Amino acid sequence: MKKNKITRLLACSATTALMAQFGVVGSAMAQDSAEKAAEIIQITGSRIARSELAATSPVTTIEKTQLQLDRAVNVEDITAKLPQAAAGANSTGATVGDSLGSSTLDLRGLGQNRTLVLINGTRATPFSFRNSVDLNSIPAGLIKRVDVLTGGAAAIYGADAVAGVVNFILDDQYEGLELSSSYEMPKGGAEQFNVDAIFGGDIHDGRGHVTGYMGYSERQELLAGERDFTSDTKTLVAGTGGNFTDVASGNFFAFDESGSLANSRQTLDVTSQRYLIQPMKRLSAGVFFGYDLADSVEAYGRAMFTQVRVTGAGSTGQTPVAVNEQVRISADNAFITDEFRNLLTFDANGEALVNVERNLGLGLQHTKTTRNTLQFQLGLRGDINDNIAWDLYGQYGRTDGKATVYNNGVRLDAAGNSRFAALANSVDIFGPGADFSSLSNPVLHSDRQREQSIVALTFSGDTLGLFEMPAGPLSYAVGYEYRKEHGIQTAGSALRSGTAYGLGGIFDMDAEFDSKEFYAELLVPLLVDLPFIQELNLEGAYRTSDYSNTDSANTNKLGLSWTINDDLRLRATRQTAIRAPNLGEFAGPETALSLALFDENSAQFVPRLGGRFDGDPCLDGRGNAEQCARFGAPAPGTAFDSSKAIYTFGGNPDIRPEEAITYTVGLVYTPDYIDGFDLTLDYYDIEINDAVSQIQPIAALTNCYIDNPVADNPLCGAVLRDPNTGLISQTLVNDLNLATLQQSGVDIGMRYRFDSVLGFGETLQLSYQGNVVTKQERQDNATVAARDCKGTFGTACTGDFASILQADYRHRAAVDLYLDDVNVQLSWRRIGDVVNALDATDSISAQNYIDLAASWQVSDALQLTFGVDNLFDKEPPKPESAANLFGTVSDYDVIGRSFGLSVRYRQ
Repeated sequence: MKKNKITRLLACSATTALMAQFGVVGSAMAQDSAEKAAEIIQITGSRIARSELAATSPVTTIEKTQLQLDRAVNVEDITAKLPQAAAGANSTGATVGDSLGSSTLDLRGLGQNRTLVLINGTRATPFSFRNSVDLNSIPAGLIKRVDVLTGGAAAIYGADAVAGVVNFILDDQYEGLELSSSYEMPKGGAEQFNVDAIFGGDIHDGRGHVTGYMGYSERQELLAGERDFTSDTKTLVAGTGGNFTDVASGNFFAFDESGSLANSRQTLDVTSQRYLIQPMKRLSAGVFFGYDLADSVEAYGRAMFTQVRVTGAGSTGQTPVAVNEQVRISADNAFITDEFRNLLTFDANGEALVNVERNLGLGLQHTKTTRNTLQFQLGLRGDINDNIAWDLYGQYGRTDGKATVYNNGVRLDAAGNSRFAALANSVDIFGPGADFSSLSNPVLHSDRQREQSIVALTFSGDTLGLFEMPAGPLSYAVGYEYRKEHGIQTAGSALRSGTAYGLGGIFDMDAEFDSKEFYAELLVPLLVDLPFIQELNLEGAYRTSDYSNTDSANTNKLGLSWTINDDLRLRATRQTAIRAPNLGEFAGPETALSLALFDENSAQFVPRLGGRFDGDPCLDGRGNAEQCARFGAPAPGTAFDSSKAIYTFGGNPDIRPEEAITYTVGLVYTPDYIDGFDLTLDYYDIEINDAVSQIQPIAALTNCYIDNPVADNPLCGAVLRDPNTGLISQTLVNDLNLATLQQSGVDIGMRYRFDSVLGFGETLQLSYQGNVVTKQERQDNATVAARDCKGTFGTACTGDFASILQADYRHRAAVDLYLDDVNVQLSWRRIGDVVNALDATDSISAQNYIDLAASWQVSDALQLTFGVDNLFDKEPPKPESAANLFGTVSDYDVIGRSFGLSVRYRQ
């Protein structure tokens, strides 16, 4: 296709120029490449292509050289090292909700549902009803760079771009063949292996281009028993020998694991067998193409497929199946021995009613999830004339996921009778040798289908020859986008009906919504070539969105870029953003789990659910006595069985859209007098009103009975009490509109590349990327005070079941040494100190991780990379409370030191 200047903008890449402008950690770029990059380009955060890099929205870029040094097997390996990113759902599985072994992205800890994930500038296919994208579905080996845009971008990209945008730029113009493989080797498990093939080239005498890829990766399990820091966590379940109570007399007896009779309750600690890192297998393949249909029309598109198979805890947890029920034992039961026969009371019918509590010996539960993600995109683009281009594309994505729970089973038969009780006189239930495998069946957890359909048409160009400002022509982009989101979930009948062992928190759902959106963007050159004003540009954007599931909304952007001279540029934006309720928030039905799963003092406690409930403050003496009496709580010291209470969560049909205002002000400093130096400094402020979230029981109880014990405290209504006993009966963790979430801070990027001194190599490079949070608050209700969340951890400051760490400082700094064909990098990652959001006396000190990597270009075709992550094998910290993963917080490195090697061959 013969391309006018506008089409060239849309098709051309300027990776090195972007890195020079915005700053990159550990890049290996050449300084003069930016000077040569006069080609017109498309940038993340704007639909207007341009011939210079005066974007108003701050963007941080991580380029391919750094990704290769990091030996990234999965995208999670990339995002885990971003200062702007919190953990999200990750390989630990330390989340609930519908994560099912996924890896998600949570910019600035504001929630994974407020981070928009793009692939080459268009939406990636979500897997969840919360619009989250499983990063495992993105092929890490094909990533050319990653752009992280700060602040709202809803006027450009639509809903969900509240905290920011992460754009994964895949290499769709690859030339040649590249084969690569890497292996990561931690101690005791969590090994990672991958092999990738990328190929591409021109077709039909250069009229078209095709890029394809195939890849396979595997991650091994890491069990909790392989790491010392988990040893203090106890997961006590009933022993396999059994605990028995004769109901009539109250006589108690038990059998230990050796089969000996005991007079105390027997338990078993299964912590060491739980997953610390979930095993995963992934297969991916795809193709990108572009083809000139005519001189001014190009067809383009992509087809991507990923299959991810993950084994993890699932919503049923991993606790082995146990029974605690009354059964009738016949006097002629062949397995009754003389040593305990006299402890049983037989009635006139020769039967004894006995309460049996025992582990069925089926092993730890685990959930196997197979998730297939595919996306097709087909588009046409071309030129109307030399100044106007058009782009029309359609995109369809679908994720099919099926999850099955193993080592569970169905408790009841068709008549509603206990299957265990039916075996009580035919199987030796007295002691550890019983075989209950007949009670074990794989149980369907859920079968899910998630679809996304998009059609968009954009016209872009400039007014050259028609209308010009004194500083040049106006540039613009206008368009229309239709998007439909659809989700179907069929819950396993046994878990849904409660006939399986334990509650699964699973539900049936079939919901959809669509949006019809018009958008426009304008770039106005105000002044040029004046004293102290080399260039002054004004940007504006506007989008109107009509949603089928909520009110229509409008968003806008206003930005200013002021280039003072070749050394200094200032930029600022004001943007409004909106996030319409997603499928899970407005259509998810209320679902129940046992509160015991969240209770550290319960035998049913699931370690990854920690930090959400820490007991009833009225019963342990922490609560205000007057407030406790006001709500009918029993006296301190009263026994409470949390298995009798439920934890309910779900959507809310009355939920309203979130509205946000974001401000950014920054500078880009590239002084001529310091060759190879660039600095970016950007302040941001994000305020979200009517933020959709949940209030965890620990936060509601603390606020109601300790921090703000007044009669009209609305958070008291989030925990219900039994009107007869006063004990907690239900905790309500449904989605609701809070008052506000607010965060402000500074992003800092620096790079200085210079000739080596003292003979150490040819070139040295110092680089730094950091995030400093200056303010972070969460106000759960307009009638209660806002909570200071800056530099905290715990679920009181989050509600999306993902990141619970709100660090006010993170950085990654690196020193690169270049020696001919060798690049050696020493990098330092730091997470600042934090305190418990509900108890400032409980703190975690700053955590520092040192990584070492070296890359050797053996020949033009062969590259070897070796590295050590967490060089000094630092263990994760353990706070006194509010942990969510074996006594620690899942944002920290739980793997420890890991050695890695990658080989890359290119033709």
